[in-house]
Amino acid sequence: MNDDVTNWTELREFAAVDLEQSFVVAWETERETMLVDLDLYLKPEHTFYERPRPAEGACFRPAVIEFPYCTLVAESGKDRIGTVTETLESLQAGRITGFRRIGDGQYEIKGTFGTVRINAERPLLRLKGPFV
Repeated sequence: MNDDVTNWTELREFAAVDLEQSFVVAWETERETMLVDLDLYLKPEHTFYERPRPAEGACFRPAVIEFPYCTLVAESGKDRIGTVTETLESLQAGRITGFRRIGDGQYEIKGTFGTVRINAERPLLRLKGPFV
């Protein structure tokens, strides 16, 4: 087991959100950056949290996790490793069940879509606007 494993809850980029209540909408790539579009669950202490309407049950906002300088994306259990774009095209939407840094520049996202390993710079979490 790698001693350099860090759970997403310990990464400052993900403070005041709950990835395990969030949902991946799409996987994309733009230049050298991998993008994970999601409906992000915001906790009450988040700056952009709004009390949900009764039918909503929770505060969700559109967001994206950016993995700059992404050099590899691989699905666990797949024999063939394609390009980043080819691999992303094969991934489905789904609920996130785990996210962690597994080494220097290596990340793993688990969910109903499977397990995805990523080699990239430290991820950035961005909410999509506009904000009122």
